[in-house]
Amino acid sequence: MALIKFLGTAGARFVVAKQLRYSAGTVIKSKSATLILDPGPGTLLRLSSARPKIPIESVNGIILTHIHLDHSTDANIILDSITEGGLKKFGVLFTTDEALNSENRVILPFLKPYLEGIFTLTHGGIFEFKDIRFTSFKHNHGAETYGIKLEIDGKIVSFVVDTLFFDELISYYKNSDYLILNVVRLSEKEGVQHLSVPDVEKFIKYANPKKVIMTHFGMTMLKASPEKVAETLSDKYGVEVIAAYDGLTVEF
Repeated sequence: MALIKFLGTAGARFVVAKQLRYSAGTVIKSKSATLILDPGPGTLLRLSSARPKIPIESVNGIILTHIHLDHSTDANIILDSITEGGLKKFGVLFTTDEALNSENRVILPFLKPYLEGIFTLTHGGIFEFKDIRFTSFKHNHGAETYGIKLEIDGKIVSFVVDTLFFDELISYYKNSDYLILNVVRLSEKEGVQHLSVPDVEKFIKYANPKKVIMTHFGMTMLKASPEKVAETLSDKYGVEVIAAYDGLTVEF
């Protein structure tokens, strides 16, 4: 059995700053690996307060899709924790060159020797860790950003993280069993490099997902009620659309 657990579902600065939803990352757990995707503010706390609790020693590593703070702030403390402050060489990190090496790097250099492996995400890059295999795809989001398409326990699980919509996204994430979309906005807004509900409709119509999960909500989505938006989309297209909530666990 594998699972996805949403420790937090906040997106955009105001929702994160006010903690209207938790801003922690997402747990990806297979039979032999546990990875944290985008460990934003509060991830370490939410791991310990989850029900059931997720012991930090069970975590094998991190996938960090980009440097923005709502995705990256707990990355260093988690890496330090799983390696026991460098007392043991352990764990893996998948992230961008910008996060590792630029003047805006968010991974502290002293942590690098603690890890068993550090892998730089690239467009079309294929990565394997234990029984998880995934491909990374470049997004359009200002900071160097990659979405991921995982093969895990016989299922295709795609995380379409922060991005401005562009047509190639459809082909990247086509035929996913679980299509997880960061839907910050209810409607499009010029200059905002985030997905909105009209973009969700494009994915439903053209990417042939079996199930869609929306997360990473900004204020316009919270005001509209993500659950109501999901219900409307499900009824309109005949595809199950779920609005993630803090603590949601999806098993498969």
